[in-house]
Amino acid sequence: MKALRIRKFGSPSVLAIEEIDKPQPAKGEALVQVKAAAINPSDVKNVSGSFRATTLPRTPGRDFAGIVVEGQELEGAEVWGTGAGLGIVRDGAHAEYVAVPIEILCRKPANLSMEEAAVIGVPFTTAWAALVRAAKVQAGETILIVGARGAVGQAATQIAKWQGARVIGADRGAEAIPGADAAIDVGAGELRDRALEKTDGKGVDAVLDTVGGPMFEPSLRSLRRGGRQVVITSTGERRVSFDLVDFYHNSLHLIGVDSVQFTPTDVRKMASALLPGFESNALKPPAIEAVPFAKAIKAYERIAGGQAKAKQVLTFS
Repeated sequence: MKALRIRKFGSPSVLAIEEIDKPQPAKGEALVQVKAAAINPSDVKNVSGSFRATTLPRTPGRDFAGIVVEGQELEGAEVWGTGAGLGIVRDGAHAEYVAVPIEILCRKPANLSMEEAAVIGVPFTTAWAALVRAAKVQAGETILIVGARGAVGQAATQIAKWQGARVIGADRGAEAIPGADAAIDVGAGELRDRALEKTDGKGVDAVLDTVGGPMFEPSLRSLRRGGRQVVITSTGERRVSFDLVDFYHNSLHLIGVDSVQFTPTDVRKMASALLPGFESNALKPPAIEAVPFAKAIKAYERIAGGQAKAKQVLTFS
């Protein structure tokens, strides 16, 4: 079969499409014929060597949709899956076939195409883990999502609204955020001041920070007393600073979520919880651009260079 391979870390130019043996599923695993596979920013980071756990050579790719060709009672089923070490400690989905734990497979919603189902994995499970499992968002609360235009930010906005929360979306140049109740342009003034304006001076109940770095402390300062902030990444400088006295005086909570460490059981539970949202159209995948697998490296380069205007999805004939 054809597979995208990493043999050394670096820019996307180190990638190559190679002919390798089709994987053999072990006990408790399924073999899936990949029909579509998303390229996430984390896949690009993985190629660069950002993930210490990644072993080489390796096929990248964390998110996919396809048809089960071996896998007990699942044979012939249309499924989607994500995570559980894919592309990091085991070969991922940027290949014609992928062997995965049966536990991570979820039935593809009938109202989604293969390409659409392939892009929901990392963004929606990360957003669910951050908002529902970590922040424990409740109906009626106000949630500030920093980086709301990104894939995780878009997914989080939909999930928060589905859970009955009010959403303030923040991003650079944002006059409006699709699905959000209010928007903040983070380049047009102090984030905290804008957040206080939109909450009658109270501050938000929770923050999902999908940016980190320079946005970390302004996000933290936007919380009400007793509020909680969930962080999933950090752009640029990985070290941040904040006023520790203000932090404990205001009884704030800081929580980290790492999607790379999701277990198969984590994925199964979150996928099951998300399924009704997709089937009811309360949750919808982001805009996609289908890319033939033969042009996979070019798609990686577009993401690395910040040139992709939609979610890049590799397709297999």
